[in-house]
Amino acid sequence: MATLNILSAGAAQAVVENVIAAYQRETGHGVQAEFGAVGAMKARMLTGVPVDVIVLTATLIDELIASGDVTAGSRVDLGKVGTGVAVRADTPLPAVFNRTALRGNILAASVVVCPDPAVATAGKIVMQMLERLGIRDEIGGRMKFFPNGNAAMRWLAGSAGANELGITQVTEILPNKGIAYAGPLPDEFQAKATYSVGLAARAPSANLARDFVARLTDPAAVPMLAAAGFEVGD
Repeated sequence: MATLNILSAGAAQAVVENVIAAYQRETGHGVQAEFGAVGAMKARMLTGVPVDVIVLTATLIDELIASGDVTAGSRVDLGKVGTGVAVRADTPLPAVFNRTALRGNILAASVVVCPDPAVATAGKIVMQMLERLGIRDEIGGRMKFFPNGNAAMRWLAGSAGANELGITQVTEILPNKGIAYAGPLPDEFQAKATYSVGLAARAPSANLARDFVARLTDPAAVPMLAAAGFEVGD
């Protein structure tokens, strides 16, 4: 049996893994998948690793189409993803519904975890928000960066510290066990990203890739996407 190679943003990991499980069960084909921050996944593709399917922000997929690395016309949007706040499941939920409440709870946090802003969409959003709240320098020593939001949430779920916050994309919060979702960032701090899937221009297994993309983007997948935190059909 052939093996399908997938690179995917961590924001889509939960849904991609669900589709992978059904795909392997129903086709018998193997799947090699790697998940991480969008910048890191784009860089992986450009190093020449085998890729059949890639899931990134729409902006980065378009850049890869322009460079000839993703097949023109193959991009399909999965939905928009916003950024939210999380805490460990056994701790009180902080108020994050407006600027004042959010600012106060960030300042009260002993640790704030988020994806690395050097490579991750959510990390960039977090740092821009802290700048606009006027607390970037004050909170800087308490920031803890991770390669992606899923890694940050796993750390938060396993930590035993008090007053620890996690900020990342909603799709990296909701599927993670041991994490409680406090709510989305206020609208003024949101910079929702559309995530999309594309076919690699030099896909080793192009037919398998088209089948996988069809499953991921089928109307039957919409409830799964919505449950994971995607805003679908906007």
